[in-house]
Amino acid sequence: MHVDVASTGEDAAELAASSIAAHLQTAVAARGRASFALSGGSTPARMIGLLASCDLPWSLLSLFQVDERVVGGDDPARNWHTLAPVAALLPPDQCHPMPVDGVDAANDQAVEAAAAAYAATLSRTCGYPPVLDVVHLGLGNDGHTASLTPGDPVLQVADRSVAATVSYRGHRRLTLTFAVLDAARAVVWLVVGASKSEAVAALARHDAGLVASRVARDKAMVIVDEAAAQGALSAAFTAWPPNA
Repeated sequence: MHVDVASTGEDAAELAASSIAAHLQTAVAARGRASFALSGGSTPARMIGLLASCDLPWSLLSLFQVDERVVGGDDPARNWHTLAPVAALLPPDQCHPMPVDGVDAANDQAVEAAAAAYAATLSRTCGYPPVLDVVHLGLGNDGHTASLTPGDPVLQVADRSVAATVSYRGHRRLTLTFAVLDAARAVVWLVVGASKSEAVAALARHDAGLVASRVARDKAMVIVDEAAAQGALSAAFTAWPPNA
């Protein structure tokens, strides 16, 4: 795992965007196409805007979601809204929002069917088992990543690429599983803000109790700002070997 500490959140967003762009360029050069999955929410919004300004072969890229709340398309809680600047640059049939529109979150069968449908979509583009070229992840205060949250049964899912979660902070969600995250050719984390410092420290220690620590580290880059790294911790980060 390689870790970079940026001075500010803006600097961290710029570095994350350029890192994702570089991985996509490498994938296109190697295989003629590239696939990537982005997380939503407020933290990556600036990064996604910067990524949209990168000079990339957009017609050769396929966009997926890391996770999504089971809510209607107009609901501001939808992660897909955050991805809009990038999605607007791709051909419509290469943009793959998670199919949650019209799904009743209280209907287990409907939610599981939506997860299975997205798994099939992922496999049509990325093979089976699916291999994404780059995945972007965030880190929650409680140590969750994607919608893999503490105590959720989906943490034990090993035979599916997409799973439906229990309710978390008021919403059920669809999420990529550890199997897909670990199979990705590259993982880029973006973590900013002092509120994330404890979770970042636990990730740095490879704390076994932290959900995010379960993501494979050998192909991962973690980009944090100084607020998240909390001064002394940044020195520990920069001392890490690049493939620890």
